[in-house]
Amino acid sequence: MEVEKKIVKKNLYNYQLEDLKRIFKQLEELPKGSNILYQLPTGGGKTVVFSEITKRYIAQSKKKVVVLTHRIELSRQTSKMLHGFGVTNKIISSDVKELDDQDEFMCFVAMVETLNNRLQEEKVKIKDIGLVIIDEAHYNSFRKLFKYFEDATILGVTATPLSSNIKLPMKDHYQKLIVGKSIKSLISENFLAKANLYNFDVSLKSLKLGIHGDYTVKSSDEFYGNQSMLGKLMTAYEEVAKGTKTLIFNNGINTSHYVYETFRKAGYNVRHLDNRNSAGERKEILEWFSTTPDAILSSVSILTTGFDEPTVESIILNRATRSLTLYFQMIGRGSRVLPNKSEFNVIDLGNNIARFGPWDEPVDWQEIFHFPDFYLENIKNDEEIEREFVYEMPEELKAKFSKSQDIHFDIKAEYKKVFAEGGKSKLVLERSIEQHAQICVENSEDVFDARILAKELKEEIAYRVRQYSYCIMNNTKNYKEWLEEDYERKLRSSISKKFAQMM
Repeated sequence: MEVEKKIVKKNLYNYQLEDLKRIFKQLEELPKGSNILYQLPTGGGKTVVFSEITKRYIAQSKKKVVVLTHRIELSRQTSKMLHGFGVTNKIISSDVKELDDQDEFMCFVAMVETLNNRLQEEKVKIKDIGLVIIDEAHYNSFRKLFKYFEDATILGVTATPLSSNIKLPMKDHYQKLIVGKSIKSLISENFLAKANLYNFDVSLKSLKLGIHGDYTVKSSDEFYGNQSMLGKLMTAYEEVAKGTKTLIFNNGINTSHYVYETFRKAGYNVRHLDNRNSAGERKEILEWFSTTPDAILSSVSILTTGFDEPTVESIILNRATRSLTLYFQMIGRGSRVLPNKSEFNVIDLGNNIARFGPWDEPVDWQEIFHFPDFYLENIKNDEEIEREFVYEMPEELKAKFSKSQDIHFDIKAEYKKVFAEGGKSKLVLERSIEQHAQICVENSEDVFDARILAKELKEEIAYRVRQYSYCIMNNTKNYKEWLEEDYERKLRSSISKKFAQMM
C-alpha cells in the first residue's frame, strides 16, 4: 500500500529524548527476547517516540522492526509517521496475501488480526525481526502473536499499563516498565492542556456490571437514555460548554441517538457517529467536526484511540466506566494544546472522576503494573462515591439567592444535633424545608416567583434527601423518590404560608 511520503519530520522534545535513552539502555542490557513496556500519557507523543526508536534501532542493529496496531486507521497513521522519520515501511493489510517484496523493507506495520491470520496460514514469514513494537499494548489481542517472535525484543507502548483483562496481567508478559512524564508535568511545561473538571451528581444504582467488569451497554442505554439524564446532560452542556467544540462519549448506540435528537431539537449543531458508519460517512463527519467551531459530536467508543482533533474544547463523559484506560483515553481527546488553547472542559456524568481521581493527579504506574489485582479490587464502588459526593450549587443559581446571608444547610450535622436533642429524625427534613422556603421567600417578589425559584432547587433537594436516607439507613429508591415528592409539596406549602403571614 502506497503511503504519502511528503511529511515534515517531527522534532523530539527533551522528555522524549530522555525516554529514548532509557529505552535503548534497557534494550542493550536485557537479553535478546525480553519484553519491555513503556508508559506515556495520551498526547505525550508515543508514536513520535517509537518512530524514532524504529529509525535508530534499524540503523544500529541492521535488523527489521514490526509495529503492531489493533485498528487499520492506527496502522495508516503509524505508517505515515514512520515515513516522516525516514523509515520506509509496508503495511500488511487484508489486501496483502504474501510478502514477495519483503527484502525491500526494514519495517512492517500490521494490524494484529491480519498478521495473525497470515502467520497461521504460513503464507507470510518475516525474516530477521529484531524488534516488535506494540501500540496500545494494554489490549490482550496482541498476546497471540508473541509466540511468533520469541527471538525478538518486544516493546509495548501504552498510556495505561493495566491489562484490559484482570486474568491476564501485563506483568506476566513484560519484564520491565519504563514510566514517562506525568500528565501534571506535561501540563506545567505546556505540552498538554489543563482540564477544568466538572462532576455532576449521578446515582448509578441501576447500572449492571458485565462479565468483563464494566457496565453493560443495555443497563447504560436504559439509564442514560431516560428523559431525566438527557435533561441533566443538556443542563450540564449549557452551564459549562455551550458554544464550544464538544465531544460526547456514550456507552450505547441508542443513547447516542437520543443525545443527538435532544441536541438537534434544541437547535444545536450536532452529529452522531458510531462503528456502523461507513468509512466515507466517518470521514465526512470528522471533517465537519474539525471545521465547525460549535460542533457537538455524539459518539460511541469509536473515538477513544487513533483520533486526533486538537480543536476539541469540551469532553462530556455521558457514561460510567470501571476501566482506568478508557477514562484516560476519553479525557485525553481534549488535551492537545494549540496557540489559542491551553485549557479544556471535562463534564463527568458517570462519577468517573470520583472513581479514579482527577485526570492530572499523579498515578503510581509501577504499583499498578506489579499489583494490578490490588488496584482493581480497591476501585471505589458506586455507593461509596454517592455517599461522599458533596453538592455544590452552580454559580448561576447561587446568584438568584444573593439576598440571603447563608444558603447552606448540612443534613448530617443537623441529624447529629436532632439525635443529641432526642428529637425525631423527621425534624431534620422539616428544618431543611424551612430553610429552603426562607431563602426562596427572601429572593422573590411574590409567591409565584418563590415557587418558580423552589423548582430550581430540585438537584439540591435530591442531594439532601439522599444524605438524610443515609443517616436513617433507609436508602431504597422508592423511599427516596417518595421523600423528594413529599419534600417538594411541603416546600410549596411552606412558601405559601410565609407569604400569607407577610400580608
